[in-house]
Amino acid sequence: MENLVFRRAARRQAKIKVGLQGPSGSGKTTSALLLAYGLVGDWSKIAVIDSENGSADLYSHLGEYNVLGITAPYTPEKYMEAIKMCHAQGMEAIILDSISHEWEGDGGILDIHGNMAGNSFSNWAKITPRHNAFVNAILYTPVHVIATIRSKQDYVMMEKNGKSVPEKVGLKGVTRDGMDYEFTVVFDINIRHHARASKDRTGLFSSQHEFIITQETGLKIKEWCESADTKLPEEKMDLLQAINSCKNLQELYELYEQSGKVTEDQLQTFSMKKQELLKPKPFETNGKYTSEASKPQL
Repeated sequence: MENLVFRRAARRQAKIKVGLQGPSGSGKTTSALLLAYGLVGDWSKIAVIDSENGSADLYSHLGEYNVLGITAPYTPEKYMEAIKMCHAQGMEAIILDSISHEWEGDGGILDIHGNMAGNSFSNWAKITPRHNAFVNAILYTPVHVIATIRSKQDYVMMEKNGKSVPEKVGLKGVTRDGMDYEFTVVFDINIRHHARASKDRTGLFSSQHEFIITQETGLKIKEWCESADTKLPEEKMDLLQAINSCKNLQELYELYEQSGKVTEDQLQTFSMKKQELLKPKPFETNGKYTSEASKPQL
């Protein structure tokens, strides 16, 4: 049995997962690169997984970062292999530019589903685990991950110099519904390169007006990641102990349902314990489990 290490949760252990979504030309790639540099402070430790036909090379004037280009078919497994390769090369920040191809691109999830024979509904049960594995690769790879997301585009009329002119705006991100829940922070970037946080678990940007993402934005997040809690409340420690004491998935799911609202650290511990319990065992024990559809998503 592998050695398990019980530790107190602390943000200095965290690796940020950030989503940047906006229309074409909004500056997602530049923002991602500056954000990554603020996080790690070393261009050689940053890798861009480029599915945008070599566009990552257009920003080489910023620094000597690394580029790993991928082409169609944009399967979840191809992204996962690229993430694994970047991690193996010692990268400390990985930029996925963009993850929209995994969902809507040639060979992506929607393309795979559209080419499957048989019942459309039941086919989702076959390919959803592939997408979930891709999401888990983002969440559990122990480096900072910044994912750019294309937005479906529309135009609105804006008042400029006394005239009404059309301006491109981003709408819904091109990825699976609910993908934004997986990130710690999601920045929506408009065509003027201004960002606002539509989701922010750090609390750093939730009350901030539109701003341009710079290296300082990454430094601010880095300080948040590395700041340690000075004291862990007793009830929080009790829950962490209970999570690590769970012997099977049924116990873990029941504990999750009984816990009510949980913190980001607690949710991460739930997820890590789930992954541990999902690992294949040398033998199966008897027991009844509820269906996957009825289990809460940790």
